[in-house]
Amino acid sequence: MSDILLEICAGSVTSCLAAQEGGAHRVEFCDNLLEGGTTPSYGQIAVARERLWIGFNVIIRPRGGDFLYTDLEYEVMQRDIIACKKLGVDGIVIGILTANGYIDVARCKALVALASPMQVTFHRAFDVAQNPLKALEDVIATGCNRLLSSGQAATALEGAALLKTLQAAAGDRLVVMPGAGVRCNNIAELVATTGCKEFHTSARLPFASQMRYCNPNVHMGIPGQDEYALIETNAELVKEIIAKASI
Repeated sequence: MSDILLEICAGSVTSCLAAQEGGAHRVEFCDNLLEGGTTPSYGQIAVARERLWIGFNVIIRPRGGDFLYTDLEYEVMQRDIIACKKLGVDGIVIGILTANGYIDVARCKALVALASPMQVTFHRAFDVAQNPLKALEDVIATGCNRLLSSGQAATALEGAALLKTLQAAAGDRLVVMPGAGVRCNNIAELVATTGCKEFHTSARLPFASQMRYCNPNVHMGIPGQDEYALIETNAELVKEIIAKASI
């Protein structure tokens, strides 16, 4: 099972480097993971690019929320792709839907062309699209190299049956990569049941803040969230997931 590849969804440069240390094959670099991931800053991408020798993909998503973008947002996406190309990024991650919940083939195809020769992954916008088999063919028609999906379920394990169907339907035309809820305790089952060869996870754990003074009366983030805890990819957890995938 040594041909299994693990991609880490990294929310910081620190997490990118932990993924690399843990033996991951590729990172998908995102900001704002609590919103499903948005495009990191130019500075973050530049610093990560200088320090990574594994595959380095960057999400192109101008905001959280739905995947129906205005002309202004689409222009931002184009500019971000050009910036990634100039920085030597290996690949980008995109996803645009129409108002009716279908893949926006025309816009995505144009972004794939703009990104060339970078690889392009279609992200989990697929999981909220109508008619998954039609959506798969539409993603293939855009020229994307890879599809990240939970099988249109809350987790990849719950969507394993559809992921297997998608993988069989795609054949050699597209890599289907399960993601969402991929963990040490289920990756072996996912490998066996889906027939997929690439998997996506964040492998994150909380780290204690180094702040010696914490003001308990002021909260700037999501209610109930510990603002003095950092959640980052853990290199040892990455190693464990890779080991379990090979059993």
